[in-house]
Amino acid sequence: MILEAVKLALRSILRNKLRSFLTILGVVIGVGAVIAMVTVGQGSSQQVSQSVSGLGSDTLTLRPGTRGFGPPTGGATRRFELRDADALAGLRQIRLVAPVANASGATIVYGNSNTTASVTGSTEAWSEIGGWSLAEGRNMTAAEARSGAAFCIIGETIRQKLFGPLSPIGETIRVKKISCQVIGLLQAKGAGSFGNDQDEVVLMPVRLVQRRLNGDNDVASIQLALATGTSSEEGIAAVQDLMRDRRRIGFGEPDNFTVSDMREVAEMLNSINSVLSGMLSSVAAVSLLVGGIGIMNIMLVSVTERTREIGIRLAIGATATQVLTQFLVEAVVLSLLGGIAGILVGLALAWGAGLFMAIPFSPDPLVLLMAFTFSAVIGVIFGYFPARRAAQLDPIEALRHQ
Repeated sequence: MILEAVKLALRSILRNKLRSFLTILGVVIGVGAVIAMVTVGQGSSQQVSQSVSGLGSDTLTLRPGTRGFGPPTGGATRRFELRDADALAGLRQIRLVAPVANASGATIVYGNSNTTASVTGSTEAWSEIGGWSLAEGRNMTAAEARSGAAFCIIGETIRQKLFGPLSPIGETIRVKKISCQVIGLLQAKGAGSFGNDQDEVVLMPVRLVQRRLNGDNDVASIQLALATGTSSEEGIAAVQDLMRDRRRIGFGEPDNFTVSDMREVAEMLNSINSVLSGMLSSVAAVSLLVGGIGIMNIMLVSVTERTREIGIRLAIGATATQVLTQFLVEAVVLSLLGGIAGILVGLALAWGAGLFMAIPFSPDPLVLLMAFTFSAVIGVIFGYFPARRAAQLDPIEALRHQ
């Protein structure tokens, strides 16, 4: 009985191809949008996890202010100094320390080529803590970092903009008004967790950035690598105790700095990503409701058009249950066709977005199954009322219908 109902449903759908296509379009859009949003969100989460794991699970970030991420709160928050980094290096829980001073929007010139990028001032430990490796050249030495020697290390994006395919090692570039020799080229990393280009980086000695670019002794943040066998909790506690003492924070007073580890960064980014994906998916799911209403509307029209046919079937012995099943199956088939097409469209959109945004394409089979099932449920819910109306027609009145 069900198989025969499916055949009749397909015959009816193919008899009105354009109308059937327009009917299932809402389901296609809804399912496709939900799958695309969820798949892109999962790919983004994977990229965040990979980016954070690349930094290492044994790294901490010390920032002024009360926020763990983003700019420090309040303009009056006291920044760090190089002496703070030296003091932190003396902790047994800390293996490496890299003070960071930033100079944003610096114009970088080589010959007739120029670009604008943020400059990072740090020490020789910065690349190891951040998980960077060198494609060419060498790292700066501790003496060069502290003396403010006019050397720099650049990322792959800066190399392409200034040197094209040529090697930059040994060449001299100008950063604002400072001429510095390129001693190293960082291995390319690609897009970061927020889609930013990690390779658009210029690394210079921290003293050089402080004195000649920023004109102060401020350290914006301090990157820390934990000693072997030291847990994040132990390292954070040791850093907090030392910094509270150095910044003369009294008992019971809140910290005016924040220590965070990479696990917190990953959790925050994944939380933001999940919220955004959920919101977008919820908006996209409204299309499923619209698609269901479209199916119900067209099935009501179909019942009206086929009233005489229904009357004949009832008159020759068809039961009300058989008529109800026929129209209900037709609604479900319409919805499932829309669901299948929507899954294919959603996967194609997610794949294209993954290529454009440089994130992994990772469809979840469970999400695909749920989308397919949900499209069937839409067909049952919105197809039941028209099917019930068809089953309750009076055969005599139906036969009189013109």
